[in-house]
Amino acid sequence: MKDLTVNLNLKRAHRIAASVFFFIAGLTYSSWACRIHDIKAAFSLNNAALGGVLFALPVGLMVSLPISGWLVTRIGSGKVLISAGLLFPLMLVTIGLAPGIWQLVLLLFCFGFMNNVFEISMNTQAVGIEALYGRSIMASFHGLWSLAGFAGVGIGTIAISLDMPVLPHFLLICAICWLLVLFSYKYLLPADEQQDDAQPLFARPDNSILKLGLIAFSSLVTEGTMFDWSGIYFQKIVGAPEHLTTAGYIAFMSTMAGGRFIADRFVTRLGTKRVLQMSGIMTTSGLLIAIFLPWLVTATIGFLLIGFGVSSVVPLVLALAGKSKTMAPGVAIAAVSTVGFLGFLLGPPMIGFISEATSLRWSFAIIALLGTGIVLLASQAGKISDEQ
Repeated sequence: MKDLTVNLNLKRAHRIAASVFFFIAGLTYSSWACRIHDIKAAFSLNNAALGGVLFALPVGLMVSLPISGWLVTRIGSGKVLISAGLLFPLMLVTIGLAPGIWQLVLLLFCFGFMNNVFEISMNTQAVGIEALYGRSIMASFHGLWSLAGFAGVGIGTIAISLDMPVLPHFLLICAICWLLVLFSYKYLLPADEQQDDAQPLFARPDNSILKLGLIAFSSLVTEGTMFDWSGIYFQKIVGAPEHLTTAGYIAFMSTMAGGRFIADRFVTRLGTKRVLQMSGIMTTSGLLIAIFLPWLVTATIGFLLIGFGVSSVVPLVLALAGKSKTMAPGVAIAAVSTVGFLGFLLGPPMIGFISEATSLRWSFAIIALLGTGIVLLASQAGKISDEQ
């Protein structure tokens, strides 16, 4: 009985520690995002110049994807995560110190690079802890990331209202993150699941991994669209008053965060396949409601459904990737992340091109088709789940 209690306490400690690192990642990234406007003003950038500068961040992220998987597999997710937990917030501080445009571009590249090292290592760590529990807990980890996003925006809003310069704000965030690392690093999972040493680190992803990547792609196209176009949709199509143009974005973010805290219960009861299928159905339904009933109340309801729909998709497919029998967990997660993140990058500009050629409502209709794609591909994810 005593051994059982010790094991339960150890599992709980591992879970809390990993959750803290998810919180650190979300707090750091959201703190950067809420000060973009101030950085734009500090360097006197127009919209086009800002877009060019910001492009350095996803470039750094994409460059780091194969390297992140290699590092996690060779060194272990725990050690990489501790390093990332210290370096990622530090990179945030260096952005506040950038003296010129080219230095800012270089630092954003490094920020994106380190962000992905953080993401791959913490998701690999979460997969290992989920295996200890023997049930789905991955979505709740991502819920902490979303919760940290709200915290970061809240702290940033206070900092801006107090006219706090960017550098002191980022130093405060870095100090908070380092304290969290200090109190939690020793409770991380000490070792990942052992893999066959003969297994190549850069093996070509098999069909199951590619299908998981396509599911992540479909979901992240929708997420990117909501982040960048929800306000414009409510302004141009819904015709919402100025003070309510963010209603759709707030509705989407609220249910996306909340959905991650309850998704694991549904996975335990219904299985991964059904939850992914339900997610695709809710995403498509929400988009169609917003398209065909473009009024404030109905469109907000639609965006609430979209948030629920996408909330658990990426956490679940990353969890499945981490259980791959053909690739090391870190490499498999990196492969799925690569395909998925392309959707996050391509979605917003694709919406712009399509809406320019047709209309914004038609471009949202095309995104709705991707929700249907999640439903169709989910049966394949279910097979992978059953094999584990």
